[in-house]
Amino acid sequence: MTYTAKILLLGSGELGREFVISAKRLGAYVIACDAYDNAPAMQVADSREVFSMLDGERLREVIAAHRPDFIVPEIEAIRTEVLADVEAEGFTVVPSARATQMTMNRDAIRDLAARELGLATSLYRYASNYGEVVEGAEHTGFPCVIKPVMSSSGKGQSTVQDAAGLQEAWDYAAANMRGDRQRVIVEQFVDFDYEITLLTIRHAGGISFCPPIGHRQERGDYQESWQPTPMSDAAITAAQDMARKVVEELCSTGLGYGLFGVEFFVKGDAVIFSELSPRPHDTGMVTLASQDLSEFDLHARAIMGLPIPASITARPAASAVILAERDGEHPQYEGLARALAEPDSDLRIFGKPTTRPYRRMGVALARGADTDAARSKARAEAAAIRITYPE
Repeated sequence: MTYTAKILLLGSGELGREFVISAKRLGAYVIACDAYDNAPAMQVADSREVFSMLDGERLREVIAAHRPDFIVPEIEAIRTEVLADVEAEGFTVVPSARATQMTMNRDAIRDLAARELGLATSLYRYASNYGEVVEGAEHTGFPCVIKPVMSSSGKGQSTVQDAAGLQEAWDYAAANMRGDRQRVIVEQFVDFDYEITLLTIRHAGGISFCPPIGHRQERGDYQESWQPTPMSDAAITAAQDMARKVVEELCSTGLGYGLFGVEFFVKGDAVIFSELSPRPHDTGMVTLASQDLSEFDLHARAIMGLPIPASITARPAASAVILAERDGEHPQYEGLARALAEPDSDLRIFGKPTTRPYRRMGVALARGADTDAARSKARAEAAAIRITYPE
């Protein structure tokens, strides 16, 4: 054997790409899987498999063929019942098949947080048709947020100000659902001061937290993030307590190790649970500049049973996304030298073979004397990049 671990990565986007790099630095052999060829993580992995992970039979075949030490989901649209079956057969699913099944669906994780663990959440209802959307909005009041229970990167999410916008919001959510369940969550719009991602690592030594990451969204998708973000001691303690509760509950079976992106709304000292992802988080791309060990390094270490530092600190840093404006193929990038001219600036171009409006194609990273300076630098850096296409 010439590797420390064999990892089957289910989903090969930009987060998977950075994870592959981190895992390979620790000697792992990685097989990257996705529904299309030449996905970002495939470009740096040892091997690849191209198939839809909603195809349960094919998913079983790939697992049986490679017999990985770790099965690491990176996307939402996976036939999760297959993961439960193979875990029962002795395979290790990260962090566990149960955690993957619950967090791939917003309804399951919301019910766990609100009903079973008693965490503070917004008012919410589920809807499987337009009539139920109307009933849900009557329960939550306006404005409200409507989003599919299964989607990614904010697809299908919209904020509705009054009843006149419900039909359009339902149609948008239905058109952008992942998986095979036509269901949305209608939730109360929270009047928050700011929102954070609390990266929470469960590992052989216990549970650790990264400094909180602030972020700004548009169209339900993150546009910029910064770390650390100022929080009161009371708010940080509340967020950590809630994150610990939900992560421990999700990891009551299986290996239970890995990094979780736990999202909260914050109003003063009050903290409201929003969502959880059992893997590196898009807002956590900032850790590539802010931390000695990025979220991807921490995820790889936790999975492989390696030590996690007792204290994780962050330098002031920020990330800003680079978005495509139109549909296209074989994108090219101009302005890299201009973007990187400032000290403590960096870029990640994801290598996606096609573009569409608002598709995330890269991220600008910057450090500064404080997060405001880092944010300004990262935004200017992202604006300097221009996406072009061959004639």
